Parts: sequence; C-alpha cells; structure tokens
Amino acid sequence: SSGLLENCTGCVLCSEDNGCLRCHQRLFLLIRRDGIRQAGICVHTCPPGYFGLRGMEVNRCTKCRSPSCESCFSRDFCMKCKEHFYLHKGQCFRQCPPSTTAQPGSRECQEMCETGPWSPWSPCSHEGRSCGCKWGVEMRVREVAGTAAQEDGATCPAPLESRRCRLRKHCPGGEHS
Repeated sequence: SSGLLENCTGCVLCSEDNGCLRCHQRLFLLIRRDGIRQAGICVHTCPPGYFGLRGMEVNRCTKCRSPSCESCFSRDFCMKCKEHFYLHKGQCFRQCPPSTTAQPGSRECQEMCETGPWSPWSPCSHEGRSCGCKWGVEMRVREVAGTAAQEDGATCPAPLESRRCRLRKHCPGGEHS
C-alpha cells in the first residue's frame, strides 16, 4: 500500500504494523512510542532528547535518561538542558549546585573560585641575584581553593603576580648575589 511505502522511507526491512525495523547504513532507527504501540522510522539525525548510537547491525536513536535534557552525548551525559534547567558536569539541575554560578548568557553552571589573601612580595631579584643589575622582578602568590582551580584554571583569577622592581646597582663588597 502507499501508506506502507511512506512509513518505510530509508528502510532496509519494514513491517506493516511497526514501520521500519532496520535502516540503511547511514541512517538512525528512531522508535516512536504511542501508549503500547511503537513504530520505527529512519532519520538522518536524532531529534532533541535523543542521541545517535551506531551499532554493527543497526544505528539507533537512544533517549537521553534525564527528561530535562534536550541534547545528550550518551545516555547519562547531557550537553544541553531544556529551558528552566542549568547544565553542570553533564547533568541538568533546576538551580546551579552550591559553590557554582550560572555563566552569563548561558544556562551552564561554573565552579566559583575561592581565593586566599596575597602573600607578601618576594625580594627583588634578577636571575637569582639581588644586586648588580638595574631592574629585577618581585612576585607574590595566593591560594585558589575549590575544584575549579584544578579543572579549569581559566575561570579563576591568576594565583601569581609579578612586577618590575629596582635593584641596587652595585653589590656590597663587589659580590654578585
């Protein structure tokens, strides 16, 4: 029948009751459920809420486990959440978890950095010497707490600062240290 042919576009194997059972090599089999009835169709890309899983016999569209996930990489790793949800480490949340904040312009949570106080400036030196040159460098550091420091240093302020400083031109007693 013509209805059967419309439901079997891209199919290698088709059933009158269940639509596509197997698709051409580059297509994905998407099984739509309606109550207890299910029907398969062959698609080029999986719809929102599904991801493509390639297999030896058949490529399938597999549903993301989380109902709040709009796009996933695997069954349990979300890449984009539905509206009103925030993405953090592959999961969708109604609010960003503690010690995280929503990224400006996106619905993704980012670890917040907790920085400690700056250390005192180090002694002024140039190539390990504290005299004998006109200019040197002094540095100071601070601790960065939280997981963001280890995972994504770009989101935290720099834990090290340096600045130019003047050295004594002549070393006492002709020493170079």
